[in-house]
Amino acid sequence: MRIQLIFISLILAFLPIAVFAGDGHDHGHGHSHGPVTQEKAITTATRIVTNMVNQGVIEESWKSVQATSAEQKEFGGQSEWVIVFNNKKVTDAAKQMLYVFLTIDGRYLAANYTGK
Repeated sequence: MRIQLIFISLILAFLPIAVFAGDGHDHGHGHSHGPVTQEKAITTATRIVTNMVNQGVIEESWKSVQATSAEQKEFGGQSEWVIVFNNKKVTDAAKQMLYVFLTIDGRYLAANYTGK
């Protein structure tokens, strides 16, 4: 009787997991879903710039800046999205252009002021 009770308890404990494990959702395995569109790359890069402002990495004025370009470029044999933001409010001319790099499928790689 005790073994049956343990067995039933285990089944009931894991039942909610089975209910939520249906089709139609991402398991976060890191597999690619193919290239993102230019529009999606810009949206993602804009969100990254906003996060950088919120974390104090770059000036507050970057929050209102929109992307000036988004292109696919080759780096080390790999295609990447390079999204460029231009902020004339930044006094240091060397830091007026911000480049955000994403994988071709839209994952963040890096951001810098050089574009390299």
